[in-house]
Amino acid sequence: MRILRRWLSPLTLFVCAALVAVACAGSSGGGDVIRVGSKDFTEQLILGEIYALVLEDAGYQVERKLNLGGTPVAQAALESGEIDLYPEYTGTGLLTVLKAEASSDPAAVYEMVSTQYKEQFNLVWLQPSPMNNTQALAMTAEKSRELGITTISDFVAQASDLTLIGPPEFEVREDGLPGLQAAYGDFQLQAYKAVDAGLRYQGLVDGEADVAVAFGTDGEISAFNLVVLEDDLQLFPPYQVAPVVRQELLEANPEVQGILDDLAPVLTNEVMQSLNYQVTGEAQEPEAVAQQFLVEYGWLENGDDES
Repeated sequence: MRILRRWLSPLTLFVCAALVAVACAGSSGGGDVIRVGSKDFTEQLILGEIYALVLEDAGYQVERKLNLGGTPVAQAALESGEIDLYPEYTGTGLLTVLKAEASSDPAAVYEMVSTQYKEQFNLVWLQPSPMNNTQALAMTAEKSRELGITTISDFVAQASDLTLIGPPEFEVREDGLPGLQAAYGDFQLQAYKAVDAGLRYQGLVDGEADVAVAFGTDGEISAFNLVVLEDDLQLFPPYQVAPVVRQELLEANPEVQGILDDLAPVLTNEVMQSLNYQVTGEAQEPEAVAQQFLVEYGWLENGDDES
C-alpha cells in the first residue's frame, strides 16, 4: 500500500494542479487572455488600444492583434476565434458584412446588425457610441460662408462651379459620387480631383478644391475648423462604433460587457476627432493617445506617477 500511495501521490498532485489552473483561467481577471483586434487605420488602432487598456486595468490579460487589415479580414478573425473582439461600425456591419439595404435610422441599423450578427455568427454588438464616422462632405468655414453652402443640396445646386477632392474610389462607390447623384439629382461637377486619402484636407485648405470628401470623425475637421455639410436627404447610413464580441467570451466573462459599455457615451465625434488628429496631425503614437485619453477621463491612473 505504501508503494501504491507513493505512485499515486505525484499523479494526484498533477491532476489537482491542472484543475486549479483551469478554474483560475475561467475567473475574472485570471488566466484568460482576451485577444483584442482592430482594422488597419488610425481610428481603429486608437479604439483597439482603448479597449485593451481598460480590460487590462480590470485585471484581464490582453493580447493585442491590432492593424489586422480591412473589414473582411477582421470579421474572419472574429468568426474563427483568432480574436475575441474588435471595434466595428454599424453602417459597415449593415452594408459590407450583412449586404443589407442602407438605412439612415441609427436605431434601426443597430437593431439589424445586433440581431443578424447574433443569428448568423453568434457575435454580440455591445453599446454603440454617439460618434458617427459616416461619409460626409466638408468645406472651409470661409468658403462655406462665401458661397452660402451648408447642406449637400446647396452643394449640388452649385456643383457645376465646384471642384470636389477625395480618394479615387469615391468616384465609383455606390455610397460615393454615384450615390450622391442618385439621391440628389444627376448633377455634374466642374471637376473631381482624385488624390490619396491623406492629401484631401491639405488640398482643400490650400485652395486646390472647394469641397472635400470627409469622414465624420476625421481629426482635420476640428483642427482646420471645417464645416461638415448636412446630409439633408439622409443618403449616408450611420457609422456608430461599438465593440463586437464573441458570445463565448461574454459567457465566460460577463463583466466584460459592462466594462466596455461604460466607455461608449464618452466617444463622441468631437472626442474622436481630437484623438485622431493627435495621431494624424501631431504624429503621436496611437497607444500613447489612448493611454492619455483614459487618464484624463479617470479610467486609468497616470503611469508617470508610478515609481
